[in-house]
Amino acid sequence: MTAEVQKYTREQIEALEVAPGFQHEKLEGWVPALATAAELHDALEKAFDYRGDVTITLTSGERIEAYIFNRHSGATLADSWVQYFTPNDPDKHKVAYDQIARLEFTGKDRAAGKHWEDWVRSYNERKAAGEENIQLQPEALE
Repeated sequence: MTAEVQKYTREQIEALEVAPGFQHEKLEGWVPALATAAELHDALEKAFDYRGDVTITLTSGERIEAYIFNRHSGATLADSWVQYFTPNDPDKHKVAYDQIARLEFTGKDRAAGKHWEDWVRSYNERKAAGEENIQLQPEALE
């Protein structure tokens, strides 16, 4: 018994290899409503995925400019937390969700408008111009 092999065209194969990417929301400048626990969880999940700084206002009134790099969702707001860095302190910090009164997406979204296709186009342009030993480097943050 022989297995029948299906033949695909190049276009069919390429269509199978391309998966849709993750579409990032434009969050820069957004101040989410945090009226419910669900809204707070949702906003902090978006802050975790955000590629810029956020400003956290604590229930004490303290404001913290931070880059959120980790989070844990526990059974309650008190058991849930985010970890963050601040611009002038190399130490990691942690704050419980129940201590967060306000969240603002204040920092520049460092990856907004940056796509792999842009990098490839830049590489091809430089190569076509005759450059050698081309290395694509990320843009300076500032």
